[in-house]
Amino acid sequence: MKAIISCIEELRLKLDRHRKDGLKEYPTRTIFIDPLLQALGWDVRDPDEVQLEYPTIDGKSVDYASKINRKPVLFLEAKPLNDPLTDVKAITQVVGYAANAGVEWCILTNGVNYKVYRSTEKASAPEKLLFEVSFDPKETEGMTIQQIAEQFTRFSRDAMAKGVLDEIGEQIFTTGKVRKALDKLSMDPPTTLIRIIRSAIGDDSIEPVQIRAALKRLWSQKSEGEFHRFSVKADTKTKIDDTKLRGGKEYDEEVHTKGKPQEVIELFLTLDNFCRELDPHNVQKRYRAKYVAYAYVKSTFCSVHIQKSGLRVWLKLDYARLENPPDYARDVSKTGHWGVGNVELAINSFERIQEAKSLIRQSFEKNR
Repeated sequence: MKAIISCIEELRLKLDRHRKDGLKEYPTRTIFIDPLLQALGWDVRDPDEVQLEYPTIDGKSVDYASKINRKPVLFLEAKPLNDPLTDVKAITQVVGYAANAGVEWCILTNGVNYKVYRSTEKASAPEKLLFEVSFDPKETEGMTIQQIAEQFTRFSRDAMAKGVLDEIGEQIFTTGKVRKALDKLSMDPPTTLIRIIRSAIGDDSIEPVQIRAALKRLWSQKSEGEFHRFSVKADTKTKIDDTKLRGGKEYDEEVHTKGKPQEVIELFLTLDNFCRELDPHNVQKRYRAKYVAYAYVKSTFCSVHIQKSGLRVWLKLDYARLENPPDYARDVSKTGHWGVGNVELAINSFERIQEAKSLIRQSFEKNR
């Protein structure tokens, strides 16, 4: 871990200067990508471990093929330093290279941002994005170097040998599929499901049509529209309304989650469900320009900003009064931030979501 942290610190020092230079692909590889791969345990000088310009079936090549026991397990395609990595054609290309070669994992990178895709996932190429990690200070505000390094280690040589990405991918993508299936089943339940529920209830007087209606009511309570929304009086000091997009359309969940990695979306949905379940009848949810707010009636207790690399969560607590705050929490009472509350949490894993629940509940109880 020390080698990765040291490497990130060194690369950050070079970032601004080389961005001004508009670094092309090859120097981006030698100055930024090669040192990071080396720090992650990949020997870029050994073709049995990292093969450069690995041939693909269409006669082209992928920039890096990282191998375990001489077998490719991870493809990496490099772009110039200032490339935004949003070109669908480039994403489709690297995902296609990996899928055609039977390699499950691939990365598209500009040397600073690394977008990790699962090539075998049944979805469009952009939707195969599992997570994204960056060492750009602007992209990782609120995260420590240690936390950033931990994200990078997911595709280190040791982690790939242990199947860490496989485990994370299975968890995240399967959870998403099950969630969508439950949505569909609950809104349009098949007869077999109705029979199972009726049998479990043990009350023959309840008709199937009543069960269908109950399922729709229960599921709609978990949807956006059925949860109370609260209005906020306009700030007389500003003419900007951060509750609406240009054209008058209100912000919604899609605005905040669009283009985000699947892991980050699942993290948000887990936190979202926890906040609302604290009091289903009184917890109110509202979308702002930069964050999603949760309040008991009108007293906000939790605000969430969805980043590409994780969640930034603000709680309405006094940091000085916290007992043994976790290392991913910090006091932002004297620092500018978007959400409501002076305790900020940097959450990039389900383990941290579980740990943070006690603090979120504490904020809820204090502000109800």
